[in-house]
Amino acid sequence: MSLLLFVFTLKEEYYHLLWKVIRFMSKVLIYGMGFRIKKQFDEEIEPDKSYMFCPNHASLIDPFLLIALSKNPIVFVGKKELAKIPVFGFFYKKAVIVVDRSSAESRKRVFKEAKRRLQNGVSMAIFPEGLVPTEDVVLSPFKKGAFSLAIEFKIPIVPQVYYDCKRLFSWDFLKGGIGVFRVHQHKFISTKSLTIENVIDLRDKTFNIIYDDLLSDKKYMKDTNRPNNEREFKSPL
Repeated sequence: MSLLLFVFTLKEEYYHLLWKVIRFMSKVLIYGMGFRIKKQFDEEIEPDKSYMFCPNHASLIDPFLLIALSKNPIVFVGKKELAKIPVFGFFYKKAVIVVDRSSAESRKRVFKEAKRRLQNGVSMAIFPEGLVPTEDVVLSPFKKGAFSLAIEFKIPIVPQVYYDCKRLFSWDFLKGGIGVFRVHQHKFISTKSLTIENVIDLRDKTFNIIYDDLLSDKKYMKDTNRPNNEREFKSPL
């Protein structure tokens, strides 16, 4: 698929076509490895509208699951470190808004780039934890970036809960297996009446929705509380 990916990253107006290729590849990856997807959507995405997707992050499979679920094109905001990965990094830099979290200038540039890309039904996705935590952590504290952007551009927050990615596609070589990825898409959180002063409240509201949902899931919590689960697995994310 590299030739198609290369052609569709040449011009930004090709992004909708690039998204179709990436979405097809994500489905092949997920279903080809023996996984299935079971989704519960409390509210459906509308075509030609922009959203800010905010899922919990526990596995390398998370971005592919998000891509497979969305017909609407999504632009990710991602760490600059991933651009160093051979081959993948080349396409990553073309399709993702890259941010250096240690640079204030880089974070400002994200706002400018996002404003340009958020049109014609293109949405954004940020994993607000900012990392993949160790597997004994239910949910890491959220960073403010996704919520500042959502308020700035008046796009609703889409809280998504991934219950099974950590359990089925773990960093631990001795753990995991085929199964069903359950996804719960909660009702959207409107940002129309919010200002930047409300960013902390918006962040905390989104965090609590996802955190409470994870706490109530027996399979997720059983896996999170298993013995020797606090080991650090080296992740590029």
